[in-house]
Amino acid sequence: MNWTLEVVIVPVSDVDRAKDFYSNKLGFHVDHDTQPAPGIRICQLTPPGSGCSIVIGEGAIPKMEPGSIKGLQLVVNDVRRAHAELVGRGVAVSDVQVLPGPSTEGDPLNNAGFVFFDDPDGNSWAVQQISNRG
Repeated sequence: MNWTLEVVIVPVSDVDRAKDFYSNKLGFHVDHDTQPAPGIRICQLTPPGSGCSIVIGEGAIPKMEPGSIKGLQLVVNDVRRAHAELVGRGVAVSDVQVLPGPSTEGDPLNNAGFVFFDDPDGNSWAVQQISNRG
């Protein structure tokens, strides 16, 4: 049996501001943005190519402190290109960093290259290069 991670709740203080950040700055696809009843809003966004989405909203999602999620991680095959894209979209992102870890298999950034950024509420994200899965 497969167990797939499909949704991660990301707590935010302003749904519109967060939706703008994730869709326009990061390029996540807006799967839906619904308001099924007064005081309830659910917005689901998916990173390009991902099988897992994030959900932001109010009313129908668990109450969590905005900015309290740390260490969410995206994976790309070229962290330098991802860094340039994020900078071009106006995201405050760290420089490319090389962290110790698994074998780099011919590319010094493979498995070891990262960039880091926060959303407007302080939820933190890492972007890791994995260009060759063994």
